[in-house]
Amino acid sequence: MKKGINIWSFPSSLKVKEAIVLAKDAGFDGIELALNETGELSLESTAEEIKGYRQLADETGIAISSLASGLYWTYSLTSSNPQIREKAKAIVKKQLEFAAILGVDTILVVPGAVGVDFIPDAEVVPYDQAYDYALEALQELSAEAKAQNVSIGIENVWNKFLLSPLEMRDFIDKINSPFVGAYFDVGNVLYSGYPEHWIAILNKRIKKVHFKDYRRTAGGLHGFVDLLAGDVNYPEVVKALEAIGYDDYVIAEMIPGYTHYGEQIIFNTSGAMNAILGRN
Repeated sequence: MKKGINIWSFPSSLKVKEAIVLAKDAGFDGIELALNETGELSLESTAEEIKGYRQLADETGIAISSLASGLYWTYSLTSSNPQIREKAKAIVKKQLEFAAILGVDTILVVPGAVGVDFIPDAEVVPYDQAYDYALEALQELSAEAKAQNVSIGIENVWNKFLLSPLEMRDFIDKINSPFVGAYFDVGNVLYSGYPEHWIAILNKRIKKVHFKDYRRTAGGLHGFVDLLAGDVNYPEVVKALEAIGYDDYVIAEMIPGYTHYGEQIIFNTSGAMNAILGRN
């Protein structure tokens, strides 16, 4: 497996270029970039600007593993507002377009939400309605994914939706496209289940993997901790990934970062991942 890190793990003050260089210095094989609404690497970016990030990574000697986006918390594929749903689909299409330019094979997409506790006044959408909206949207977007030759990875997040590995598996199978699969986040399931079970059940549907750790006794967002400081059974996780033949990127998403000396989390995470992957 290849070792990657998500750009959200870096201090927000860093530019994309600085994050790419730091990821290389810390020993990562790849970095996952993210599509923003404005500013650097955003919906406002031109194709030439996106090519520049690819060139920069090549010159630095690091791969771009994938392309994430946090915009789906604002523009949800399951919103009751059809204009917001259309905006979300347009973002997916732009993300696919930019991913193709970057030369990456997968984008991270939040498939929608029934409710979101950590967003004040977030809309609550009836579960069956959210399911239908998400299924319809992703079936439609699978054609665009195929056209760009880039896969959509649906992430399991704290959205009160697709709550079990069986449901996630069956949802993906209903879309019935090789270009739509799971972006599996190890830490996000720990509050209610076991990541090694999800891996075995989702199996070849897994396109990419996020590594995080979580301490159950802390609860809520405070439960997210440094790799190896929580309750994720990483020996079993690695064993489960090897059992399904997964040899792609495992990408650390370190949230929250450090209050002081924020760059240190990148090096600490690299060392922890070396231990998890048996690179020490």
